[in-house]
Amino acid sequence: MSRLAVGMVGFGYWGPNIVRNLVNNEKIDFQVLCDASQANQEKFSNLYPDIAVCGDTDALLNEYELDAVVIATPAPTHYRIAKDVLDRGIHCFVEKPLTLRACEAQELVELADEKGCVLQVGHLMEYHSAINWIKDYIASGELGEVLYLYMQRLNLGKVRTEENAFWSLAPHDVSIALYLLGEAPDRVAAHGAAYLNEGIEDVVFANLHFESGKMVNIHVSWLDPHKTRKLTIVGTKKMLVFDDMEPSEKIWIYDKGVAIPEVSPGYSQASLNLRFGGVESPYVPLKEPLALEIDHFADCCIAGTQPISDGRDGLRVVQVLEAVETSINNEGAMVAIDA
Repeated sequence: MSRLAVGMVGFGYWGPNIVRNLVNNEKIDFQVLCDASQANQEKFSNLYPDIAVCGDTDALLNEYELDAVVIATPAPTHYRIAKDVLDRGIHCFVEKPLTLRACEAQELVELADEKGCVLQVGHLMEYHSAINWIKDYIASGELGEVLYLYMQRLNLGKVRTEENAFWSLAPHDVSIALYLLGEAPDRVAAHGAAYLNEGIEDVVFANLHFESGKMVNIHVSWLDPHKTRKLTIVGTKKMLVFDDMEPSEKIWIYDKGVAIPEVSPGYSQASLNLRFGGVESPYVPLKEPLALEIDHFADCCIAGTQPISDGRDGLRVVQVLEAVETSINNEGAMVAIDA
């Protein structure tokens, strides 16, 4: 089987990590990097002198016979570049978020279908060993029914000017929530504040409501003294905390809860029994999520199958991000999301 001929656009903040995994993947023949920055081109060539470089996407698409293109450029450019790639019948991987408008994401999904192309979005956390362990744990019933979850993604910097903190940071958390719960929210409400750059929120508190009754709260900020990457899930049987800043023991399960009598007409608050059990941290073998994500993309392109984080997954996330932005701009008003 011949290897997948791949080109890439963008060698900025996250690009070098993707390149490393493209180069190290035996299924991929990484042929060319495209970046408009001469400094980035030189940096890349110093690391990978045997791989071609170019300065614009027209050269990338016209001068090289590629099976797939990876896009790791600023979010406002994703739609245009991905559309050019898919128009030519080339498989496409786009870093999160897929686009900055749901209508554009929908167009890319339809275009990929029309051209028979794989469209994968870089929802990295859907390939995280611990997140997939948690998904299986929820499916096992050990946690009980999930009632609600809340997530924090905080740090001091990196401050962006192209998009606000929610668009920059929360795609990870939104994708995790939808992936774990297996459903999309029907409405959202959010508040944010812009302290550093006018009109670009540095901190956002968002509430997602699901038709099943579940709730998700997401707090993101690049203006915070703590570097936090944490998820808490409250179930009817147990509770779970995932802390991605921990080097090894990332998951903690708390055998705690509130027991409600099954048959207790007119029961009082005193009928509720609090349960305080033990705490355990299961061993979960960890692999680099980005390596798994890139390998999955290669497999899907070769086999012609749909990725876990396909275009529709990307669309659902963008719909949430767009609704949150609308709510922020309308002083926290509830915003419905069409199914």
